[in-house]
Amino acid sequence: MLGHHYTRTFLETAVASMNAGCNLELSYGMRNNVFMHIPQALAMGNITLQMLRDRVRPLFYTRMRLGEFDPPAMNPYSALDLSAVQSPEHHNLSLEAAVKSFVLLKNVQGTLPLRAWDLPDKRLAVVGPFADNPRVLFGDYAPVPEPRYIYTPRRGLETLPANVSFAAGCREPQCQQYSRAEVVGAAGAADVVVVCLGTGTDVEMEAKDRRDLSLPGHQLELLQDAVQ
Repeated sequence: MLGHHYTRTFLETAVASMNAGCNLELSYGMRNNVFMHIPQALAMGNITLQMLRDRVRPLFYTRMRLGEFDPPAMNPYSALDLSAVQSPEHHNLSLEAAVKSFVLLKNVQGTLPLRAWDLPDKRLAVVGPFADNPRVLFGDYAPVPEPRYIYTPRRGLETLPANVSFAAGCREPQCQQYSRAEVVGAAGAADVVVVCLGTGTDVEMEAKDRRDLSLPGHQLELLQDAVQ
């Protein structure tokens, strides 16, 4: 209503949201929020009681799964303490989630995966603004991680039995100041080059959208220089 002018009133917004399947409103600090108009929409016949029940059911199902209605002694979450943080079980689960969420778009001549037993005599270069900058690796609404647990691509690749060199080329995702010689020098002397590019919250985030999907600044030039 306020930003996109799709609706004109909170009542109309509540009806449109309910019809679209939305069942939860984020309205921190608002006393008279949109979903406070649901009873009025129900009384006017704009939504049905069955629709309201359908929207509420998954909310309470989630709360029940979280044990919010159980006695504290029966809720397993009540017994959690700091020993659960960074536990081996959670490390393994995070690793599994990372492996299963990777999307490989192309793998010409079976270049990947890099196998440790093939690398002892190889020179590996990791380049780009995302190669060794922990700050840019987390997206909008991300938690604040402990620095010692952050593995940048450079840090991770340095655990392999290879001679690893590094060149950022540009220090931040905007990549306005680009050192071509730095990238070409590192990539030209390597057998394998890993290029780490992207956007990050410096470039895009909530209420900070982009007009196109191209790599920002000189990042495309960096990529072309690295693969020549």
